[in-house]
Amino acid sequence: MKKIRGLMLAVVALLTGTGTAQAQKFGWVDSEFIMAKMPEYGKAQQELALLSDTWQKEIEAQQKDLDKMYRNYQAEEVVLTEAMKKKRQDEILKKEQDLKAYRNKQFGYEGQLFKKRQELNKPVQDKVFEAVEKVAKKKSLAVIFDKSGDLTMLYTNPAHDYTEFVLEELNLAAPDRNQPGTKGPVKTVAPPKTPVDPNFETDSGTPDQAPATKVAKPARGAKKK
Repeated sequence: MKKIRGLMLAVVALLTGTGTAQAQKFGWVDSEFIMAKMPEYGKAQQELALLSDTWQKEIEAQQKDLDKMYRNYQAEEVVLTEAMKKKRQDEILKKEQDLKAYRNKQFGYEGQLFKKRQELNKPVQDKVFEAVEKVAKKKSLAVIFDKSGDLTMLYTNPAHDYTEFVLEELNLAAPDRNQPGTKGPVKTVAPPKTPVDPNFETDSGTPDQAPATKVAKPARGAKKK
């Protein structure tokens, strides 16, 4: 969220320059987590995915036509005159250029997908920004950082997490406190296996523990030694 990140960085620079940063209250939010909770954001992503898929299929269809043109040219090259070869080569070259131009138009920097993403995401970002601003005023916060922004946050104290308050402003707070989901797959390292028997190993890679030895209870009426 460029608008929010820009405001945050500007405030941080101002407070740092005046030497009053330590006297100010601050907090942080996870804007990506907040937007993922918003139904309108989900709809926007679905629309973008549909557009992207449609344009990708059009590009693939054009690529197939180009490949067919090139295969036909190779198959007929030996019987073509120089003038005919030149004409066919020019047609193939133009097809390649048109395909490249269309790909850049749809998926390139500031292409149609980029512009459509900005168009669909802006209302969502504006709502989040307004909610963040309300929370900042209610909680008397001078600065609110964005955990998912460009500003690298090496450590975040949960005590300063105001994500839930922003969700409350958006009427999206859960009965239990919302917690950010895992972003991406979590990789784990398997512990080294230490089997008891070299020919036997449990599924978990850890040795089975020997069953506990049961202590025989004295018979009823028997005297304890």
